[in-house]
Amino acid sequence: MSSESTRKVAIVTGASRGIGAAVATRLAGDGFAVVVNYAAGRAAAETVVAEIKSRGGEAVAVQADVSDPAAVTALFEAAQSAFGGVDVLVNNAGIMGLAKLEDSDDALFDRHIAVNLKGTFNALREAAKHLRNGGRIVNFSTSVVGLKLETYSVYAASKAAVETMTSILSKELRGRSITVNAVAPGPVATDLFLNGKSPELIERMAKMNPLERLGTPRDIAAAVSFLTGPDGGWINGQVLRANGGMV
Repeated sequence: MSSESTRKVAIVTGASRGIGAAVATRLAGDGFAVVVNYAAGRAAAETVVAEIKSRGGEAVAVQADVSDPAAVTALFEAAQSAFGGVDVLVNNAGIMGLAKLEDSDDALFDRHIAVNLKGTFNALREAAKHLRNGGRIVNFSTSVVGLKLETYSVYAASKAAVETMTSILSKELRGRSITVNAVAPGPVATDLFLNGKSPELIERMAKMNPLERLGTPRDIAAAVSFLTGPDGGWINGQVLRANGGMV
């Protein structure tokens, strides 16, 4: 690990499991001190922190519901207190509920907007104020924005809005050498994707891309690592569809 004066710091939201946990451990391996954010799964978040520390990295778990602006402000303050600043924000926290549009109730719609869109907005607003110059922001979208599959309308709409904010913020941060991009995974073998789906549906979706498999959390973490690392510095305002060629 680099010294206190040169060590870079990453906040990863929703990092207690799945893709977020993979991103947190990958960035720790890349040399970042990592703030492992979680909403409710404290034990799982502490497990991620323990794994990072067992490999010689530095990490701390911080609870915050990203839909709560005050909690997100406190998350950034906790990162500042623990590690002295923030260089990278990975906006991974999100939810996915599926239903035909006509069957989508107000609660489903409002929750997606609160977590996926407002939650991303809350963290972007803090990052725009507090990220050190030369920093990186990676938001999470979904390849369903391109696929436009049935039952995904509310979820995909919330992520399409994230893609728009990504591009605009990349321009608003002109002069600070901060890149803002989004990763848009296809189907990834996580609980978020697998829960509630039949084996037949999972197999069919795995075969939709030319590589004929589901993505893994490590696949997506590798894309985030590229965008937050030295080789990703010329990529800005873009959406990287990490989906094996599905769309």
